[in-house]
Amino acid sequence: MGSIISVLLVACVLYSAFALAMYYGQHRLVYRLDSRRIAPCRVGLADVTEVALAVPGGETLVAWHGLPDAGKPTLLYFHGQAGNLARRADRVRRYQAAGIGILMVAYRGFSGSTGLPSERANVADGVFAFDWLVAQGIEASDIVVYGESLGTGVAAQVAAQRDVSGMVLDSPFTALTDVAAKRHPMLPVRRFLFDRYETLVHAPKVTAPVLVLHGEEDQIIPLPMGRQVFEALPGPKRLITYAGGRHLDHGKYGSFDAVLRFVHERAKLPEDYRKVERVVPAPAVSASPLPAGLAARA
Repeated sequence: MGSIISVLLVACVLYSAFALAMYYGQHRLVYRLDSRRIAPCRVGLADVTEVALAVPGGETLVAWHGLPDAGKPTLLYFHGQAGNLARRADRVRRYQAAGIGILMVAYRGFSGSTGLPSERANVADGVFAFDWLVAQGIEASDIVVYGESLGTGVAAQVAAQRDVSGMVLDSPFTALTDVAAKRHPMLPVRRFLFDRYETLVHAPKVTAPVLVLHGEEDQIIPLPMGRQVFEALPGPKRLITYAGGRHLDHGKYGSFDAVLRFVHERAKLPEDYRKVERVVPAPAVSASPLPAGLAARA
């Protein structure tokens, strides 16, 4: 009997130690900081400039800015939890080649931006970036917010606060607490997470047209979460799922072209537009340069 109690005590101590480590280390788990600052020209983006946005509070955000062709929209792009801006160079290149403008903002602590990221800071900085584009002469009716993985939690809140013309959610989640609970079912993550990114709370406030993209084999953010977010959106919307697609690798199945179609059609969609599509790749699918090296992380 005494040995059983000893084993239980050791288990309790180990569990408590692990739980405390997760609690105090959660910031590093949510934000996998990559501070490397690489200029756009170093990755072949000659028409993209690096800009420094001085946000309230004294921090400075590094962003990549590419102008749109006449009459084309601009993407306000929010990246995922890991990697720097240069890691998304192929995406920027392809949108710029299509004449689409882009402002890709690095969160605090990423790509040379100062400070540390948090949900509050990222959303406030996202709203600031939207207002900065408007101040540069870009009409709100020409701005489409784009969220990638963790960035979908930022994009949804920005779109709920500003009159955007459209939104793209690339692998969205219902709430960060749901993702964490799936990964760590034995821990009380719903109680101790600081940053929650509750997309289901903000999605009903977004009335702009929305495109949701999701891989059906996504092991990081499961497809049912993307479906829940889609159902919560009140305005014109389209959900495209990719059979065989994993996390952020569906560019090779044609999602880049789907985004281009959406940004050009968004203003023409009726208010009651609801469409769900499923893309099944052909037996032999050629590799696509979009995205490069993004499949491993959120």
